[in-house]
Amino acid sequence: MKLLMVLMLTALPLYCYAGSGCQLLEFLVDKAFDPEVSVSEFQEYLQEFIDGDNSAQAAAELKQCFLNQSNKTLHNCGVIMQAIYDSPFCALY
Repeated sequence: MKLLMVLMLTALPLYCYAGSGCQLLEFLVDKAFDPEVSVSEFQEYLQEFIDGDNSAQAAAELKQCFLNQSNKTLHNCGVIMQAIYDSPFCALY
């Protein structure tokens, strides 16, 4: 699970770097890190991007991965993502 989280965190900046805008990305990452958001709520936020059962299951597993983490770990993930958003690579978008 930790490997999945590391891969997800390294892939998310590429979404921002692709020029698609970071506001939606930031919103979804915040919801993924928020321990008060349930798996079903997270899937509702992602509904327009979910095109089948496999995607829904992947979203549920991703959210569950974050729900299994401590609040300190979630806070540190948020700090890392903010550093990425503030990086020169994302600043252009």
